[in-house]
Amino acid sequence: MSDPYDDDILRWLVHQAALLRRCAAGELVNDAEIGWTNVAEEIKDVGRQSADAVASLLAQALRHMLKAEAWPSHRDAPSWRADAIDVRQQAKRRFAESMEGQQPLPVPAQCSVTLDELLIE
Repeated sequence: MSDPYDDDILRWLVHQAALLRRCAAGELVNDAEIGWTNVAEEIKDVGRQSADAVASLLAQALRHMLKAEAWPSHRDAPSWRADAIDVRQQAKRRFAESMEGQQPLPVPAQCSVTLDELLIE
């Protein structure tokens, strides 16, 4: 017998959400239908994906900010700055205090790598 969780996770998620809503409304639901272990894993994954999304947005914003800083007269510099602001706003909307981890080290005033070091094969 196939496992709905493995066969079609979206259908399984919709079904599990419906069962949990029924439970929350006080309805008696066959507890065996609820895949508690997988539900818990999916909840944890959502949290991890949210934190990863914020980290990705912040990295993207930093790339745009660094490009605009390094090449201020480039024709794309204004759009890099605008993109950096937009992406930072997206990150701020998705950020939750629980995502704060260890504080990063301060950014050095001088770049620690040369162009030649960046271009190595």
